[in-house]
Amino acid sequence: MPLKCCFRWTLPLLSTSQILQGKVREIMKEVSSYLKKVGYTQDKIAFLPIYGFEGDNMIKRSTNLDWYKGPTLLKALEQINEPKRPSDKPIRLSLEDIYTD
Repeated sequence: MPLKCCFRWTLPLLSTSQILQGKVREIMKEVSSYLKKVGYTQDKIAFLPIYGFEGDNMIKRSTNLDWYKGPTLLKALEQINEPKRPSDKPIRLSLEDIYTD
């Protein structure tokens, strides 16, 4: 699946995995409803629960987030497809300013 948009949030690890899973679902629901309003579709958005202080789900799968079955942050970034550049067209440079004498 090509990753079109990636939102990151950091949550302190709570006492149980179930509480954290519920919080992640709550955040996903709120963010999804907002993104629908601005024109994104749900199938083009990847939600990645990560915890930066411990490195959970960033490079390797974490036991603290064992309920999450999606890719790690590194794998998701590797799946991003680079947009095709129009190499068959002339180069376009932006015009910054016009100077006259």
